[in-house]
Amino acid sequence: MAPRGRPAAAATMPRRGARKRLKFRADDVCSERVTVADYANSDPAVVKSGRVKKAVANAVQQEVKSLCGLEASCVPTEEVLSVSGESCDSSDEMDTKESINGRAASRKKKSKRHKEDAEAGGGEEYPIDIWLLLASYIRPEDIVRFSLICKKAWTVTCTAAFWTRLYRRHYSLDAYLPLRLRPESMEKLHCLRACVIRSLFHMYEPFAARLSRNPAIPDSTPSTLKNSRCLLFWCKKIVGNRQEAMWEFNFKFKKQSPRFKSKCCKGLQPPIQYEEVHTNPDQDCCLLQITTFNFIFVPIVMGMTFTLFSISVSTDMRHHRVRLVFQDAPVRNGKKPRVEQGVQVVLDPVHSVRLLDWWHPQYPFSPKA
Repeated sequence: MAPRGRPAAAATMPRRGARKRLKFRADDVCSERVTVADYANSDPAVVKSGRVKKAVANAVQQEVKSLCGLEASCVPTEEVLSVSGESCDSSDEMDTKESINGRAASRKKKSKRHKEDAEAGGGEEYPIDIWLLLASYIRPEDIVRFSLICKKAWTVTCTAAFWTRLYRRHYSLDAYLPLRLRPESMEKLHCLRACVIRSLFHMYEPFAARLSRNPAIPDSTPSTLKNSRCLLFWCKKIVGNRQEAMWEFNFKFKKQSPRFKSKCCKGLQPPIQYEEVHTNPDQDCCLLQITTFNFIFVPIVMGMTFTLFSISVSTDMRHHRVRLVFQDAPVRNGKKPRVEQGVQVVLDPVHSVRLLDWWHPQYPFSPKA
């Protein structure tokens, strides 16, 4: 019987935490003494970190190499085992700091190794004349891929010779071109790149087919015009086959350019000697063209920010109704525009709605560009 006043379970149950942890000593490691705790499948309760110290690992490797008849100085040591913390009876905080330092050291070694490999095998650097020759065989839709090969390939796509050769390669006498896009006008360097791109949508069949495949605006409401700035507005009377004339309302917008976190990083800029070639007054611009059956008064919206565009069914259930909302400042992402604070334009009934980018053949541009 157990003594009075003392529970019987206390005499039979073992005390918790009485398990003794092993301490590693690099001097004790030899070919005759390799403990069970030196292996990966050892008891984690006995070995706290579950990893072998670097001194122990090096001693074991030296002993194994000496038994195999190899000198340790001739064979490179592979860092298979990671560095553990202090002895196994050290605190958890010291183990965490040691593991973080080990990972930081391994990252530095990897980055240094990658840097040495990049310097050793940087590849061949070809002169720009070879890239200009290769550029004569690429398709217009592959210009972006070609410019991403290297910096010299991108520099070639900035030259006037590249865009002039591209225009001559795809020019055809059967194509109807505006006066500014004809061969006698393409000798000017001013806006050469923009003019060649516009002419390709007249002459190059894949680009012309791309425009015909675009769905109509009432079927797909565009969302790219959000926070665009209205640069210009005008309307004109259209006299067609119908007995009654229609009115065309044109809104010219400039899309918001992407904001960079770093002010010094504004993307690649063309070389100074080719800035005139890349000049384009209509860059990032588009034209919203709305045709109505009647004349509708539209307030002044030039200089304001376009925040809302919606298309619904007209009151007569036969046509469309377009609603435009303009505000003084752009709307931040995730916030809904307040209609009561802006200028609202309602066009009803609407015959057609079109959105034309600056390279579209029907986009109006100045012949002096």
